Amino acid sequence: MALEIERKFLVNTGRLGPLSDGDEIRQGFIPTASLTAVRVRISGAMAWLTLKGANTGARRTEFEYRIPPGDAQQMLDELCAGPILSKIRYRKQYGEHLWEIDVFEGDNAGLVVAEVELASETDSPEIPDWVTDEVTGDPRYYNVNLCENPYSKWGHE
Repeated sequence: MALEIERKFLVNTGRLGPLSDGDEIRQGFIPTASLTAVRVRISGAMAWLTLKGANTGARRTEFEYRIPPGDAQQMLDELCAGPILSKIRYRKQYGEHLWEIDVFEGDNAGLVVAEVELASETDSPEIPDWVTDEVTGDPRYYNVNLCENPYSKWGHE
């Protein structure tokens, strides 16, 4: 079974240091009638269609398929509901894990999130000093929800 296990954290950019070689990502979500999320993503010359099940803690079912970029663009234009989410993704090795750091743009500008994929739910990655609060179970930080309720409208704590 296809399974994604990841933890998500906020980032203190003052402690992070410089980032380089980021990938621009644009993505949208096709509406569904259940807890499943159907994501269309374009990054550079590649594109994917991803189906994600409901989160249970840090895990969920995930199926991801490469698709032609032209098809992905048409899906973003015609099938995705709500605004398109834009971010730059950086990768940074820390300890034995590769961290993905997303710097959001547009209505989500100011939000920086780090994710780490795990081999199992008992995997305990070394936590960098540049991450702060864990937001793994907070649905506000799911990309699908950031499209509908962007970070700029949260009235920040």
